[in-house]
Amino acid sequence: QGKMAASVSELLRALAERDEPLAGLRGLKAAVGSVPLNALREVATGLRFGVLFNLLETDDREQIDVCVAILERLLQALEPVYLAQTYKLELQKGLQHSDDRVKVLALTQIGRIAENIDAVVLVLGSPELLKEMIHSIGGEKISVANEAIKSLSRIAENKAGLDALFTTSILQDLKDVMGINDVVRYRVYELVLGIAVKSPTSLEYCVNGSFITRLLGELAGDDVLIRATAIEMLTTLTQSQHGRLYLAQQGIIDRISNMIIGANSDPFSSFYLPNLVKFFGNLAMVDSPQQICECYPAFIEKVFEMIKGHEQTMIGVGLDTIGMLGSCLEGKQVLNKTGTAFQDVLRKLGSISCNAPSDLRIRCLETIARLHSLPTDQQTEDLLGMTESWFHALHNHPMETFRGLSMQPFPDIHIGALKVFTAIAGQPWGQRLMINTPGFVEYVVDRTTEADKSSKDAKFELVKALVNTKTIAEIFGNQHYLKLRAYLQEGPYFVKAVATVAVEGGE
Repeated sequence: QGKMAASVSELLRALAERDEPLAGLRGLKAAVGSVPLNALREVATGLRFGVLFNLLETDDREQIDVCVAILERLLQALEPVYLAQTYKLELQKGLQHSDDRVKVLALTQIGRIAENIDAVVLVLGSPELLKEMIHSIGGEKISVANEAIKSLSRIAENKAGLDALFTTSILQDLKDVMGINDVVRYRVYELVLGIAVKSPTSLEYCVNGSFITRLLGELAGDDVLIRATAIEMLTTLTQSQHGRLYLAQQGIIDRISNMIIGANSDPFSSFYLPNLVKFFGNLAMVDSPQQICECYPAFIEKVFEMIKGHEQTMIGVGLDTIGMLGSCLEGKQVLNKTGTAFQDVLRKLGSISCNAPSDLRIRCLETIARLHSLPTDQQTEDLLGMTESWFHALHNHPMETFRGLSMQPFPDIHIGALKVFTAIAGQPWGQRLMINTPGFVEYVVDRTTEADKSSKDAKFELVKALVNTKTIAEIFGNQHYLKLRAYLQEGPYFVKAVATVAVEGGE
């Protein structure tokens, strides 16, 4: 390794004297790649890579490629503090380079500096570098913009970084970049909201920088697509408690609820309605389904209306939303409280699972499975009664219907039906339905009905759900129970060996 390391410094020295650097660069790339990072760290710390940065000033794409590959490896080997002290100016120059790969290299390394509390101070002192980073958000290439957003949000992880971005002239640079176009403006919002969600202090900086007020203004804009994106951005804030508190105190949740109500009279609402519903769906799941649904009844009403409508995009969002709500106990109780309204929705789910285009049928089966699953510790008489009544509200003959779906040649629908059976398999009423459906238990233990790996896995989950309950032997009887247990022990992919008997001499 010592030899390899020595050759790295030799090759670097030789590069400076060459007119045609490509061959030398290729050799250096091979050498750098073959030395482990920790060994490279010792060598790299003493070397000057000035020559490599200079060789980036070229139109030769291959030369840039090889230089970037070498620098990636060498810079990665340096400690962040040393990197910041030694190559700050080179990294800043890299941000101004015309080639995106050089920009990404510089931004990634600045990101490493930003993660280190002692190193980041060295960057915060140079507004020029921060300005270049902000301008990188405005570039054409999404890869460059994303890397810039990532590194800037790391810088904002402490107070000094927040001060640098939000209380100096840099703030104006952020606002200027927003003027480039809609796409870039929303990249800046993405950065700012990603920072705001981290802590109450960082939210305060973002509010004082007037970014949030400006975003709220866009909720009322004429452009429905921008309105949709603004709602999506605000949904980020629901992911933290201080963000939710802010949204509630500022009356923003009420505003979004009113937008749901107002959507009925807006012919273009289909562009942003899904995002309004997702906003509340996310809020309900991180906060409390019961509180959110009771305080904002327009939300659940709209979700039911979407499922019962004819617009496929809306049906899909509605299905996902009640699937999400119905995956937890409190959400199930909220849905059940709506009484006959939910019974109507269940009937529609039954119809979608059989008659809609296949992608909706798959999402629908997923939702039915989530609604009907009930862990053992939640199986009170009332809740078992609730899931059972829901199951019978789906179809006139639900077992036969899902059995039919599980016979279909489309793996995703077949698996979807198996997931529904798995959801009810842990509940005594589900087991009784299964044993009373002619041929059902035979179907469960028949390995020939599943052709592909995912289907075999889904069938195995069903068997596991049945065997792992206390009531199975009593409800299914010992003979069936032992067959299921054998299936479980043999695993999902078991194949019976078929014995062939050779008969001598013919008949």
